[in-house]
This record gives sequence, structure tokens and C-alpha cells, in this order.
Amino acid sequence: MTSRKDRLKKLVKVQEQLKALHETRHAGFLSAAAAAVSEAKELVGHFDADSSLAGLFPELYHRRIANALARQKQNLESARQEAALIATATARTNMVERAYKDVRRRDERERSDRERLDLIAQKRGHE
Repeated sequence: MTSRKDRLKKLVKVQEQLKALHETRHAGFLSAAAAAVSEAKELVGHFDADSSLAGLFPELYHRRIANALARQKQNLESARQEAALIATATARTNMVERAYKDVRRRDERERSDRERLDLIAQKRGHE
């Protein structure tokens, strides 16, 4: 049977991995939102250019710009949700780490107490 300390140690590792996953997803959503804004700006720039085909297909340009802005909005919302999950994962990780450190300190204290008792018992046995 695994000890509580070992289980908590594994749980800390899992919580840290989960937090890293959310941080990675958050960064991905922010990157995708920035790319969508960049695309919308580029389309607007082409739309305003004199040599552009936007005059022939204005609804196509407007739709692509609107889609890019909608993707930006969705990615920012997803990033906001991931930020909340990061905060939750951070809180859980901190809580599990504290429990792990408490158990580890208790185990060390109990081990040192047993060692002292063994030394006392050995000294009494030699007297």
C-alpha cells in the first residue's frame, strides 16, 4: 500500500501538469486571437487599396473580416475561461503542496523521534 506522502507527491505532479496544460491552452488562444486581428487588419488594408478586388467582391471581404473578428472574440473568451482554470489549478496545486509538505514534515519528525528513542534504549541497554 502506498503511503499518503507518496500519493500526495504524485498528486502534486499531476496538478502541476494540469496547470501547465491550461497555461499552454491559454497562450494558444491568445495567439489565435492575435492572428485573427492581424488577418482582419490585413483584409481591411487590402479592401482600402486601389488595386484590390474588393470593389468586385465587397461582401466577401466584409464576411472574411467579420469572421476574423468573431474568431478573435471567441479566442479571447476561451483564453478568459482558461485563465479561470489556471487560477483554480494553481489554488489546488498550492493546497496539495501544503498537504504534502505537512505530511513530509510529520514523517521526518516521527522518524527522528524513533531514532532518539532507539538511541535512548541502546544507552539504557549498555548501562
